[in-house]
Amino acid sequence: MLDPILQGILLGGYYALLAAGLSLMFGVVRFINLAHGDMAVLGALIALAMVGGGVPVWAAILLTVPVMAAAGWAMQALIFERALRGGFLIPILTTIGLGAALQNGMFGIFGSDTQSLGAHIGSLSWSGFTLPGGIVLGKLPVYTFLVAVAVLGGLHLMLTRSAMGRALRATAADPEAAAMCGIDARRVRLQAAALAVALAGLAGIFLAMRSQVTPYSGPMQLIFAFEAVVIGGLGNLWGTLIGGMILGVAQTLGGTISAQFSVLAGHLVFLIVLGWRLFGAYPAAKGDWRALMRAVLFPARKEKT
Repeated sequence: MLDPILQGILLGGYYALLAAGLSLMFGVVRFINLAHGDMAVLGALIALAMVGGGVPVWAAILLTVPVMAAAGWAMQALIFERALRGGFLIPILTTIGLGAALQNGMFGIFGSDTQSLGAHIGSLSWSGFTLPGGIVLGKLPVYTFLVAVAVLGGLHLMLTRSAMGRALRATAADPEAAAMCGIDARRVRLQAAALAVALAGLAGIFLAMRSQVTPYSGPMQLIFAFEAVVIGGLGNLWGTLIGGMILGVAQTLGGTISAQFSVLAGHLVFLIVLGWRLFGAYPAAKGDWRALMRAVLFPARKEKT
């Protein structure tokens, strides 16, 4: 029983890394990017193309992350900023269309074959650390978890100690008040989008290291990221890590019952958490669907009375 729990915790590190950008995007830009999974796959395929061209894996990572950040900046400037003027529904429909465009664009450029970085990282893809009791933890999952903790810790420090972080938090809390204080909300949204897409690209690279990817792998990754971030609470970085670990443990424990039950077990845990929040939040919402959604997505926040 201990082995699948430890494996699930490490898997949760990947989910937290994948979900961090989604949470940041919603917290600052105020919409759920349904193309987030496809952006992660795009980062993976860009890195794979670089490695296939002779670039070392470590250099491909260092090059892909700023490329994805620039792509996020451009998407926010050219697409999302205009979509945000259309109200609540238009940005969501925009990201659905963007996801479809990315999938078909990646299919046209990179082809439909499954690809992986596993063959390019040597023993890292199969070697592990042996713990007392014969439990083996793969080196790649351990390093992925450590990177996730480092990234979340860095984001926490950036948000709490830097001028950019204060601007991000102010804009997320109250864009109008932040603008009155001299904060350029548009620039903050551009920075948040660049950071979120860069994180998605980094997560995609780790996905390509641990498994195979295709241009159409994005929607499933979006589901995992969304489940992790809702379990942990949108906008809560360390909650995202906890949500990822809960999801990962649920999947690995489910896998001990049946290989087919692994992913389903994670979905069931997500539905249980969602149902519990709905049951507790609905009386306070008093029929107000917006208050209900805030209570479900932001469990740590209290409604003003």
